[in-house]
Parts: sequence; C-alpha cells; structure tokens
Amino acid sequence: MRVIGLMSGTSYDAIDAAAADLALDGDRLVLTPLGLVSAPYEEELREALSAALPPAPTTLRAVCELDTRIGQAFASLAVRADRELCDGRAELISSHGQTVYHWVADGRAYGTLQLGRPAWIAEATGHPVVSDLRSRDIAAGGQGAPLVSLVDTLWLRGRPGVCVALNLGGIANVTVVPDNDGSGAPLAYDTGPGNALIDAAVRHLTGGRLDHDEDGAMAARGTVHGPLLGRLLAEPYYARPAPKTTGKELFHLPYLQAALAGLGPLPADDVVATVTELTAATVTRAVRSAGADEVIASGGGTRNPTLLAALRRALGAVPLRTSDELGLPSAAKEAYAFAVLGFLTAHGLAGTVPACTGARHPSVLGSITPGRHGLRLPPDAAAASRAAPARLEISSP
Repeated sequence: MRVIGLMSGTSYDAIDAAAADLALDGDRLVLTPLGLVSAPYEEELREALSAALPPAPTTLRAVCELDTRIGQAFASLAVRADRELCDGRAELISSHGQTVYHWVADGRAYGTLQLGRPAWIAEATGHPVVSDLRSRDIAAGGQGAPLVSLVDTLWLRGRPGVCVALNLGGIANVTVVPDNDGSGAPLAYDTGPGNALIDAAVRHLTGGRLDHDEDGAMAARGTVHGPLLGRLLAEPYYARPAPKTTGKELFHLPYLQAALAGLGPLPADDVVATVTELTAATVTRAVRSAGADEVIASGGGTRNPTLLAALRRALGAVPLRTSDELGLPSAAKEAYAFAVLGFLTAHGLAGTVPACTGARHPSVLGSITPGRHGLRLPPDAAAASRAAPARLEISSP
C-alpha cells in the first residue's frame, strides 16, 4: 500500500509529508521510503496559531478557523506529495494534524487536541484519511504519546544492547528498546523540552527577527548560566515516573521568564546556551537511567550542531548516531512513523505498545474519513487471524 504520512510537530514551523510503500511480509512490515516534501506554514497562519496556543487565551471562533485553515494547508501538501512522490498513486493519507493542546494533570492524560480537519485532505486528494491518532490510546488509559514508540520498537528490536531512539522535536522523547535477552519491556516518554524553550528564547530575545537558533550559533557564542540551569532542572516533571508526556502547555516563554526572574539581565546568547544545555542534560538523564548502549537521534534538533555537541559531551562513551545512518531520514522519521500507523489502522492492527504509553491494552488508532470513492479497506484487513508485525525493515527504493 502506498501511504502518505503528514506531520507538523510542536515547533509548528512547517508541515512534512513523507510517502512510503508499505507491505506485510510474514512477521515483517517492510517500509520503502519514497521521499519527503515540506512546506512552511504561511506566516499569517503561523502567527494565528501561535497566538492561540497556551498560555494565551483563545476563542472557539479562532479554533474553528485554525482547524479549517490547517486542514487546507495539510490538504495542499498532500496533493503535492501524491503528485511528486507517488506518481498520483497514493492509496491512503495518514494525518497527525497539529497538536494545540495535550491535557495532562497529575501525571495522567485526559485528552488531546490536534487541528487540521481531515475532510479537506480527503476532498483534495480523493483518498481516505486516517486522523485523530492519539485519542484512542488516551481513552484506553494511556498518555497518547509517544506514538512513534511502536515504530521505534519494531525497527530497533534486534540491535545489540539497549538502544534508545531519541526524537528532538519541540518536545524531546525517547523510546528505550531493551536487549534481546527478554529481561525487559520497552519504555517511552517525553524527557522535557527539545527545541521548545530554545525557539521561545530566540524569538523573544531577537524581537521576532529569528524564530530558531540556526546552526546553534547563539548557543555556541554563549556561556551556560549555572543558576538559571539549576532553576530549570528543578522542574518537578523530570522526577515523575514514566510513562509520562508533556508539551508547550508547560514549556513556553512565560515559563522561561519565570525562571529568569530575579537573576538580572543576562546576555541573549547565554540564555540560549543555557536552555540548549537543559535539553542535553534532561535527555542524558533519560539515556543513562536506561543503561543505553547507543542513541539513535532524529527530528529537527539534529540540525543544531551545538545541541548535538552538548549531547555527545554529556553522553560520554555512549555513541550518538542519527537515524539517517540506519536508513530512515531523520527529518522525515515522524512523518514516516505516522504513515506506518495509518497503514496499521487500515489493516485493523493495533498501533500502540501499552508498556510505552501506559494504556491498558493495545488499540487500533484513529478515525477514518472516506475518500472520493467511499471507504475501501485492503482486502486482507478483515482477516481476523492477521498478526501484528514483529519487526520493521527499511528497504531501499
């Protein structure tokens, strides 16, 4: 099945569309990458989205307008991906949408909201769309995240030692894939901010002239401020047991400003260097607590050489690689992961690992919006005896 995965992360800077051929072969799920196309949000839409996110107040009118406009933006990119990557032969779209709120209190997830109405995607492409992929896991008692943990577990199972998959998005998350000796279950959780506080600091301190620390230049010029780092590391979230999730509902500009209160004026580069070190330190805590033998990183943070250098220093002898080295492009990994989840849904197969999300049981994820010709699931989707894949293999195009 030819599937397009659509994704916009918590940095909400762009939409990614990754296309793949996916096929079940015995106990294997074989993914053949077909490529990635991306498109930034139009500036006015990005500003409207930013203005509606917590802790800012918003209105139902604003939410409705964003839901429609984000859906139209996703639809436009899906059409392009079908044309440029799939020769017009895509069969399914799997859309993560844009997370605007993840409702977590006292360590429990109560709900989640992703905008980007799938009807616009189905109408524009003519293909069925799987969407709302997180809610079912939350209904089953899980955190609804990190959903990429299923893909990480299938993909990295069998590597020697304990492997940690690290995603450096707006929020950083890890999937711990245990050794093959059968002594442990996989584990996944959000470690804390990835790029969220870095981006917030850069936008604020440059008066909006920059929206991220390109090439880690500001952090490289700065010096880590010990008292600020100490305040940030005292955040109670880090001490909570896994599985756990967080988001920009916690890690936003006012959060950083509260930590800066009373410290006096600090050079902008020092603030950026400090929040960059915070990401490296909290990720390293997670990696060390897992007893990891290697770390495989992906996500936008892998394009920040200062952050990667800080991680390598902190990790010491534990090797840090990018997913590109294992055949899965780091910039496209999450979009490919949601293509896989959509494929599993279309085949009636569970898309969660309860040990990773904390759910009571595995669940088939999402809701399906029919395409132009109605809903035509794969002929083998109704096979009650079909088993979930035991491993994911990446094949060359």
